[in-house]
Amino acid sequence: METKLRIKGNWNVLKGKLKQKYAKLTDDDLLYTIGKEDELLGRLEKKLGKTKEEISDTIEKLEIEK
Repeated sequence: METKLRIKGNWNVLKGKLKQKYAKLTDDDLLYTIGKEDELLGRLEKKLGKTKEEISDTIEKLEIEK
């Protein structure tokens, strides 16, 4: 099953939320380029020891938090 990451909000805001949630993430871990979502998920998967699905779900939840 392929996981598709859809970043709908402002990536800089999401990046900050991810860094708060996972203190060990660096700016390099969170480099994002449109069309390169799988690369981002792969880096986070290795760094956090979570599945791509878990990471995608976390990002989606952070997007809807205010």
